[in-house]
Amino acid sequence: MTAQVQRTYPTGKDGETAPEFLIDPAKLREVFAADIPEERTAVMAATQRPVAAAAFTDRSGPPAWKSLPSWAVVATADKAAGTDLVRSMARRAGAETTEIESSHVVMISQPQAVTEVIVKAAGAVAASDR
Repeated sequence: MTAQVQRTYPTGKDGETAPEFLIDPAKLREVFAADIPEERTAVMAATQRPVAAAAFTDRSGPPAWKSLPSWAVVATADKAAGTDLVRSMARRAGAETTEIESSHVVMISQPQAVTEVIVKAAGAVAASDR
C-alpha cells in the first residue's frame, strides 16, 4: 500500500488539469518523518505542498555533479526516497557521502549533522578556489 496520494490541479490553460502528488497525511510520519515528534509531523502533514508529477519527468539540463564536486547525506531509515536509491545516486555522482541514522527529513531531525556536512563541503570548495 502506497502513502502517495494523487490529485489534480488546474494548469491555467483552458480548463486543463495536471497530476500532482502528496503524502497521505495519516501516513506522513511513518513514511517521511518517523524520527520527528508527532506534534510536528501533524503540522507537516496538514501543511505539506503537493509536487507536480512533471517534477519527476521534466529534464533539467546537464547534471552539475558531472563537473563539480559533490557531497551527499544519506538517511539510513529513509522510507520516502529509499536509502538504497539515495546511496546509489550519491555513488553515481562520486559524492563524498555521510550516512546518518534518520528518516527522509534528516535536515530537520539531525540538523547539526547536516550542517557539519555543508560546512565541510563549503570549506573544501573555498580551499580549491585559492
